[in-house]
Amino acid sequence: MRLYSASTGLVLEHAGQARLAASLTLDAVFAAADPGALVRSAWESGLPSTLPAQPGAPIGTQEVWAAGVTYLRSRTARMEESKDAGGGTFYDKVYHAVRPELFFKGTPHRVAGPGTAVRIRGDSQWNVPEPELTLAINKDGRIFGYTVGNDMSSRDIEGENPLYLPQAKVYDRSTGLGPCLLVTDAPLPPTTTIAIEIRRDGAAAFSGSTQISQIKRAFPELAEFLFRDNSFPRGAYLMTGTGIVPPDAFTLRAGDEIRITIEPIGTLVNTVA
Repeated sequence: MRLYSASTGLVLEHAGQARLAASLTLDAVFAAADPGALVRSAWESGLPSTLPAQPGAPIGTQEVWAAGVTYLRSRTARMEESKDAGGGTFYDKVYHAVRPELFFKGTPHRVAGPGTAVRIRGDSQWNVPEPELTLAINKDGRIFGYTVGNDMSSRDIEGENPLYLPQAKVYDRSTGLGPCLLVTDAPLPPTTTIAIEIRRDGAAAFSGSTQISQIKRAFPELAEFLFRDNSFPRGAYLMTGTGIVPPDAFTLRAGDEIRITIEPIGTLVNTVA
């Protein structure tokens, strides 16, 4: 079941049909002990509808968190960008450590939905999107769904000093989520592909893909660490890291279009402000 955020409420999509569940909220879904059962019940009582032409970000009051250095490609890129600051070995240690790197990414007002603009920092010269499978986790720490995430990152700020990570990662519209929330009781297959294309002036400026089989850590492991000694009464989103990093010479520009596709969720499209 896919959940789309519309001005009239949540629109549910299943088997090519759409139904409006006007009384259902994302906060209620994330707070439910069994989100899938709640969504299925809402489907049964929903009214025939159409998918929104411009859905909003599939977020209520959830915090967004992220995991870093979960792919070998990310480890290599982080080590390279921070070597002059003496922080290169930190990322190698994180990649091999029992404890993952988890960091706060944003609150709902910092999230850009489908078709809206993400931002690059005004005090940064090297900015990239990070396409990430994003876990939907209910209040009890149970993974119940997935969405597409864009973890906008200022590589020069993080590379200057690893302690600058919050400034490199957390700012207004530094997070993209959408186009919907996929609710499913079944884990995604390892062959699930994450693909990105960045278009500039009508042409592809960068593209790449990876599969979630390349991630080093299991998703339940990441969720468990996030919920250790931490409470999320309305659940949380957790980005799971990126295995796609543009070449060092590449940086985003205003007007670039970022297209991130993860089937069976869909494609998240954002422009750069």
